[in-house]
Amino acid sequence: MLRRELITVRNTLTSDDVREAAASLARRALELPELARARTVAAYVSVGSEPGTLTLLDALRARGVRVLLPALLPDNDLDWGAYAGEGSLARVQHGGGMALFEPTGARLGPGAVTQADVVLLPGLAVDAHGMRLGRGGGSYDRVLSRLEHAGAHPALVVLLYDAEVVDRVPAEAHDRPVHAVVTPSAVRRFGRG
Repeated sequence: MLRRELITVRNTLTSDDVREAAASLARRALELPELARARTVAAYVSVGSEPGTLTLLDALRARGVRVLLPALLPDNDLDWGAYAGEGSLARVQHGGGMALFEPTGARLGPGAVTQADVVLLPGLAVDAHGMRLGRGGGSYDRVLSRLEHAGAHPALVVLLYDAEVVDRVPAEAHDRPVHAVVTPSAVRRFGRG
């Protein structure tokens, strides 16, 4: 029910709202020390009314950061490819009407995410304990599990709108907290560990 409510609110945003939030998110995210030090960042391309990511992706690339973007596999796992600018993306239609922008270059395998210094995660909300509510497909749960099994410890950061930082989201035993959430007006940090 919470997912539906959050998506409904996002769907009321205008393209101007999304564009303005994306610019503020990029400015705020680029101030993160984790991103300033990062050599490789695993990210995603926002779609629809999601908080915009392209401005941030281009700024990271301009800094010389290697940006990895996901490609959805048939089993909902994620493969990865390098971002080489907006022209290196293709709109890919997936089952259930979901269309995503994915990298067109060589696939690096699901394990490529373990090379990231920072992983930017999509989400619908984050709570006061750093628990992230995703869309429910499980793709990023697999990413977080893969990182844990590989002994990789990148900074986990979620990009959201201000109203999507909430008191509590439903969490299951396998869920892991993120380290920070960036909104257009603030950065909120949670414990690393």
